Amino acid sequence: MEILIMASQLVLGLSLLVGLHELGHFGFAKLFGIRVHKFYIFFDFLFPISSKRTFALFKKKVGETEYGIGWLPLGGYVQIHGMVDETQIGTALEGPSHSDEFRSKPAWQRLLVMAGGIGVNLITGIVIFAALVYTYGVEYLPADAVPGGVLTSSLGREVGLRDGDHVVGMNGRPLVEFDQLYDPEMLSLPGTYLTVVRQGKRLDLPPFPASFFGQLAAAGDSAYVQPRKPFIIGEVNAGDSAAAGGLLVGDRIRFVNEVPIAYFDEMARELDRFRGQRVRLRVERVGQLVALQVGVKPDGKIGLRATFELPTQTHHYSLAEALPQGADQAATVLRLQALGISKMLRREVSATDSMAGPVEIAQQFGGVWDWHHFWSLVAQLSMVLAFMNLLPIPGLDGGHIVFLLYEMASGLKPAVWVLQRAQRVGALLLLSLMMYVLVVKQIMKLF
Repeated sequence: MEILIMASQLVLGLSLLVGLHELGHFGFAKLFGIRVHKFYIFFDFLFPISSKRTFALFKKKVGETEYGIGWLPLGGYVQIHGMVDETQIGTALEGPSHSDEFRSKPAWQRLLVMAGGIGVNLITGIVIFAALVYTYGVEYLPADAVPGGVLTSSLGREVGLRDGDHVVGMNGRPLVEFDQLYDPEMLSLPGTYLTVVRQGKRLDLPPFPASFFGQLAAAGDSAYVQPRKPFIIGEVNAGDSAAAGGLLVGDRIRFVNEVPIAYFDEMARELDRFRGQRVRLRVERVGQLVALQVGVKPDGKIGLRATFELPTQTHHYSLAEALPQGADQAATVLRLQALGISKMLRREVSATDSMAGPVEIAQQFGGVWDWHHFWSLVAQLSMVLAFMNLLPIPGLDGGHIVFLLYEMASGLKPAVWVLQRAQRVGALLLLSLMMYVLVVKQIMKLF
């Protein structure tokens, strides 16, 4: 069921973003009187071999344009009359141009047609971010509301953090919100360092190494640090060890085999020591301590879900305040994309670890349908789609824009054969990248 929910969210999210992107091209083309033969969400052909038509899941012709949903969910397209793209790179552009063709229009109009998809994705991301900020506000954890300090991963320990540290500063400034520790822009700065209080002493930790950002990206969901979390039992799995031992929703586990328990990581660590054995628990229930015997499963778990009790707060924004907040969040995504590219070029971040395909994106949506999380991820993907299409690679919008800017600056229109060959090279590059992300990278994960 979780896989179905992940796949459904992925398909819905990509359909919305691809459709809106292509609508940007379509809208400007129609505005300038350019004929559009096709408007497709997903490809109805085997990319990049456009002459090998297969089939559409749905299609309907309205006026001069055929609208449809293709079978190959790797993108979408509008087939614009008189334009060199993945759908027409042969003899279709030979001979004199006509007034309803892309190639007959002034360069500035063609530039707007090509930039229209990017523009719509930018606007979409900003609007969604702003709507989320206005509707839900921005939840945060005050840095001084973490009584147990932090819990570190191996990566966190490599940069000098220790379990129980209280992080009070970052780069010489007070830490106000705990999530500032995850700010990619701060983490990528050379010389970034943390200030902690450890056993009553204030310490400045050594600066993060230049490789830290890449290591963090490679770690996936494993953050280098997180707050230690007080908890109560929020759910007990029916028929599992916790239920059989008498644990109830609302209980607080205070002791495991006489070891005091205040935080979830302490409980998990103690249970892991007694895999396949029975442990003595003392739980607080309605103000009283209750003694129980519970069997620990071979995986070190007992079948419960915790509810964490960190005192988060929420910033609320008016509609007028939400829009600049949304624009700032959208701009942050773009800056992070640019930062990621620059670090890949400097080999500080692995390109393999940074590239995500449909499987990784579906996993980010998760197996539970949470509309807040769904729209937040769609907004991020909208900005990523805008950024990627702006890259000056033939076959992407950015590649077309480069040729148009050259034409506007020099007054010379590139020859059709140049555009055709650039399109073929770009299509080959994109296909190679798709094959790597979709096939090679997934196979590498198995070994």
